[in-house]
Amino acid sequence: MPTSFVTDPADPRLDDYRELRDRRLNEEGSRFVAESELGVRKLLASPLRVHSVLLTAPRLNALEDLLAAVEVLVAPQEVLDGVAGFHVHRGCLAIGERPREATLPAEARAVVVLEDLVDVDNLGAITRNAAALGAHALVLSPRCADPFYRKAIRVSMGSVFHLPIVRASRWPAELLALRDRGFTLVGAVLDEAAVPVHAFAHPARFALVLGAEGPGLSAGTKQLCDARVTIPMAPGADSLNVATAGAVLLYALLSRSP
Repeated sequence: MPTSFVTDPADPRLDDYRELRDRRLNEEGSRFVAESELGVRKLLASPLRVHSVLLTAPRLNALEDLLAAVEVLVAPQEVLDGVAGFHVHRGCLAIGERPREATLPAEARAVVVLEDLVDVDNLGAITRNAAALGAHALVLSPRCADPFYRKAIRVSMGSVFHLPIVRASRWPAELLALRDRGFTLVGAVLDEAAVPVHAFAHPARFALVLGAEGPGLSAGTKQLCDARVTIPMAPGADSLNVATAGAVLLYALLSRSP
């Protein structure tokens, strides 16, 4: 474990960590930042390359057994906060290498598809839910938010490091390609005419298609779906947060699918 103790905030080895509040390590680049001990643990346990870990001495003691092959930078809390541009609450950051373009696993039978979901909190929560409930991949339309944005990683609890995430470049062509591979396209809608999810005849392979918070699925995507399902609401309620709704629908689909 190559370990260096850093006390100068201007040290060039800290450049990837600098001003994270205002500067994203975005999809045009090759790197991302993970934060918190749990997030960094998930990253270190993944197949992704880790460029370096920046942490305080107490966090070094907690993670030392996982850092044998990683460059480790140890700094006081005030240096982490000053470099990152915010209080690094858990005293631990890491720079990872973005994965190569993912592909849909051949054995996948449950896929979550997101259309134009730009809120990183919802994206992170849906990724966490999809991984926890047993989905085999996540497919994003071209306009979806970056799943490797710092906040999306944090909300996903590191699930982005392990769940295959496919970014579509052509829409809706790549949605229709799922049907060609044997997936039933199941659109999640707020529509009394849709099939209540508990009454839906669940297919062997399905792609659950979710739209953005508020607008939901576009009219064109709704028309392309093979089926439309909804969650019956109590009187006076109109909708659920998209991440919550996605979790309910995915659980129902997986628990009753062949």
